[in-house]
Amino acid sequence: MKKFSLFVALIIGAVLVVSCASAGKVTDETFAKIYDKYYENLILDGAQKYTVKSGDSLTSISRSFYGDGYYYPLIMLASKDVVADPDKIQPGMVLTIPDLDKNLSNARSTGSIKGVIRDCAGIEDSRGRTATAQGLRNIAASL
Repeated sequence: MKKFSLFVALIIGAVLVVSCASAGKVTDETFAKIYDKYYENLILDGAQKYTVKSGDSLTSISRSFYGDGYYYPLIMLASKDVVADPDKIQPGMVLTIPDLDKNLSNARSTGSIKGVIRDCAGIEDSRGRTATAQGLRNIAASL
């Protein structure tokens, strides 16, 4: 009986370890769900195209176009068919850069921008990037 109890305890422990290890993992599917939730209200009229160069990050691209690196989730959302994860952008990718002012002048679009930024803040928290997460939350709160 002791051996059986020990065996069951080991099995339960192994299952818990495996489930906990994968619970907080961010996947491309995580971002796809975010894109599906917010893309519909995004205004793409007047959007520009930008080809990623070596050394670029979504933060640096966002800073270049919007003056603030924390708007990168907007670029991700507009480029949903290209960007699966902000950590996976590569030279040669062609991104869509929405007109920020046009999007912020529309209540539905602004709501989507706030939502995608807040969701990305949660992902940054799960990745241990608390300063980035806080910066994203600050931008979302200011909209």
